[in-house]
Amino acid sequence: MAELPALIEDLALILMVAGVVTLVFKKLKQPLVLGYIVAGFLVSPHMPYTASVVDMSNIHLWADIGVMFLLFSLGLDFSFKKILKMGASPVISVICIIFAMSLLGVIVGQSFGWSRMNCIFLGGMLAMSSTTIIYKAFDDLGLRQQQFAGLVMSVLILEDILAIVMMVMLSAIASGNNPDSGQMLGSVMKIGFFLVLWLVVGIFAIPLFLRRVRKLINNEVLLIVSLGLCCAMAVFSTKVGFSSAFGAFIMGSILAETIEAERIEKLVEPVKNLFGAVFFVSVGMLVDPQILIDYALPIFVLVMTIIIGQAIFGSISFMLGGESLKSAMRCGFSMAQIGEFSFIIASLGLSLGVIGDFLYPVVVAVSVITTFLTPYMIRLATPAYNALEPHLPTRLIKMLNHLSMSRPNTTEQSKWKRLLIQMSINTIVYSILSIAVIALMLTFFHPIMIQMFQEEWYGPAITGVITIILMAPFLRAMVMKKNRSEEFKALWKESNRNRLPLIFTILFRIMIAVNFVFYVISYLTHFGSAILITVGFVAVILIIMSRSIKRRSILLERLFINNLRSRDIEAQVRGRKKPLYEGKLLDRDIHIADFDVPFNSMWMGQTLKQLNLGRKYGVHISSIMRGGCRLNIPDGDYIIFPGDKLQAIGSDDQLTKFRNAIENDVLGEDYELEKREMKLRQFIIAQDSPFIGKTLEESGIRSRYSCMVVGMEEGKENLSSVGPKRRFEEGDILWIVGEQEALDALMLAHQ
Repeated sequence: MAELPALIEDLALILMVAGVVTLVFKKLKQPLVLGYIVAGFLVSPHMPYTASVVDMSNIHLWADIGVMFLLFSLGLDFSFKKILKMGASPVISVICIIFAMSLLGVIVGQSFGWSRMNCIFLGGMLAMSSTTIIYKAFDDLGLRQQQFAGLVMSVLILEDILAIVMMVMLSAIASGNNPDSGQMLGSVMKIGFFLVLWLVVGIFAIPLFLRRVRKLINNEVLLIVSLGLCCAMAVFSTKVGFSSAFGAFIMGSILAETIEAERIEKLVEPVKNLFGAVFFVSVGMLVDPQILIDYALPIFVLVMTIIIGQAIFGSISFMLGGESLKSAMRCGFSMAQIGEFSFIIASLGLSLGVIGDFLYPVVVAVSVITTFLTPYMIRLATPAYNALEPHLPTRLIKMLNHLSMSRPNTTEQSKWKRLLIQMSINTIVYSILSIAVIALMLTFFHPIMIQMFQEEWYGPAITGVITIILMAPFLRAMVMKKNRSEEFKALWKESNRNRLPLIFTILFRIMIAVNFVFYVISYLTHFGSAILITVGFVAVILIIMSRSIKRRSILLERLFINNLRSRDIEAQVRGRKKPLYEGKLLDRDIHIADFDVPFNSMWMGQTLKQLNLGRKYGVHISSIMRGGCRLNIPDGDYIIFPGDKLQAIGSDDQLTKFRNAIENDVLGEDYELEKREMKLRQFIIAQDSPFIGKTLEESGIRSRYSCMVVGMEEGKENLSSVGPKRRFEEGDILWIVGEQEALDALMLAHQ
C-alpha cells in the first residue's frame, strides 16, 4: 500500500487531538480558542511525550488560509452602513483605546530593551481585544442582551476594521528600514484609495451578478462562488501590495450588502471553522515552554498592562465617547484581553522577519492568561464601581452618570458643513473611480491600440476618446451632484453672500474634472498646455450639457444605491427589519433585544396571556418574527411557536431575567435516547389471557402499558384494524408497537 502524504497525517493528528481537547474545554466551559492552542502545543515539537507534526510548512499554509477565511467571515458579519449609523461615540472610544494600548505596548517593550520593530508590533497586539472571546464570555454570563454589551460589540467591530488597516500599516513600516511620516501617509492614502474603489465597484457589480444568476444558484453553487470571489479578491489584494487577509475581508464586506449574505455566512461557517481551527492550532505549536520560563517576567508585566490599561484607559475612552461612569467601567473591564487578531499580527511580523521568535509564544501566553481572566474582569466591573463611587465627589459622580442621558441623539450641523462634507465625499469617490478608469485604460487598453494601429496618432486617439467616455458619468456626477440639494438651495436663497462661495464650489469641481481630461490627453499627445487645458475645459462642458451622459450617470447611481439598500429592502419585505424607534431607547435604561424561542421550549403552545411575561419579568413583547412575517404589537391571545423570534423591550436586568427564563424553560434532554427505540412485536392472545372479552380501550394496552395495536392478522393480505367495540378472543394475533421495556411489561402481564 502507498504511504499517506505527510500533510494528511499531520491534518489527521491535528484534528484528532483538537477534537479531544476541545471536548474537554467545552466541558470546562472555556473558550474553544484556548483548546485549539493547547492542542497545538501537544502536537508541537516542543512536546516530547506526544506525536508531533511532521511538516510545519504545510500547516502554516493551511493556517494562512484559515486567517483568510476568518476575516472573510468577519467581513460577512460587517456592514459599513452599521458603522455610519453608530455615530461618533464608538469611533471616539476605539481610537482612544487603540492609541493608549499601543503606546503602553511600545513603552513596555522599550523598558525590556526590545528592538524597535518588536515594540511597534507589540503595541499593535496589545491594542486588539478579542471579539470571539468577549462575545463568548457575554453569552456564557447571560449579558449579551444588555446595553453595555451592545456598545462593546460595536467598538470591537470597529477595532477589527482598524486591525486590518493596522496590518497594512505594519507591513508598510516593516518594508522600510526607517519609515517616515511621508511613507505612513502614503500607506494610508493607498489603503483609502483601494478600499473605496473595491467597495464601490464591488457593491455595484457583485449584487448585480448574483441577481442575474439567482435562479441558477443552490447552496453548493453559492458556496463555490462565494469562496471563489473571496480567493480572487485575496489574490488581487496581494498583487497591489496588501495581504490576502485584507482582500478576503473586503470581499466579505461587499457580500454583506447582498440579499444572499446570511446564506453565505451559514454555508461558509464550516469551512471557516475547519481552517480557523488549523490556524489556532498552529499558534499553539509556537509555544515553547523554555521561552515562557525565560520570559516569565515580561509575560506577567504584559498581563498586568492589559488588565490595568484596559480597566483605566478603556473606561476613560468609553466616557469620552459619552458613556456614564458605571457603563464605561463595565465596557472597559470587558475588553481586558487579547486574542485572534494579536495572533494574526504576530504571524505577520514573523512572516516578514521583523520580530523576534520569542514574541509570538509570549503573546500567546498572555492571551491564554487574559482569556481565562475575562469572565472575572467582567464580573469585577460593578463591584469596582461600587467601591470607587464613595471616594468620588457626589457632584462628579452625578455628572458622569448622567452624561449619556444628556447626549443628543443627532448632531445639528450647519448647512455649510453638511454640504461641504457631502461634496467632498462625492468628489473623492468619483475621483477614485476616474483614476481607476484611467489606470486600466492606459495600462491594458492603450498597448493593444498601439499594436493594432501602426500609425502613431490612431491608437492614442481611440484610447483617449474611450477613456473620456468611460469617465464621463463620473466627471458629470462630480461636478453636478449636490448642486440641487436642499442645503445648496437654502444657502442660495438665504443670502447673496453665499452665492459666490457656492459658485466657487462648482468651479473648483469643474477644475478637478478638467485636470482628469488634461492628464489623459497630455499622456497620449504632445500638444501644448494651453491647447490641452482648452480641450479639457470644452470636453467637461460638453459632458455636463450632454443628456445621454446625464441619464447614464443617474442610472449608474440609482443602480448602486439599490444594490447598497438591497439587504434592507429584503428585510423590510420579509418583516425582519428592526423598528425605527429602537435607537431612541438607548439613551435611557431601556432598550430592545431579540430572543429566539428554542425548539424544545416549554412555552410552545401557550399564549402570551398564559405566560404573563410582563408581570413575571417586566418585559413587553413588541413584535414576533415568524418565518418571513412580523407580527407587531401581539395581544394576549397570540400563541408562541418553536423558532419564533421575540422582540422584547425592557431594562438590562429585566432582559437578563427574561433571557434566563427562555433558555432554562426547556424540555430536558433525553440522555437514554437509544432505549426509546420503537419495536414491532407479534402478540397472540392465549386462552388464559386477561384481555379475552375486553375491547381495545378496556385492555389498557395503550393507557397502562404505553403500547399501540397497529393491526390484527386475520389471514388476509393486509392487517385488519381493531374496531373500538371489537372484543378480543382466544387465538387473535395482534401486532403491537412500543418501547422494549413497555413490550416486556405487556408480555409479562399477558403471561
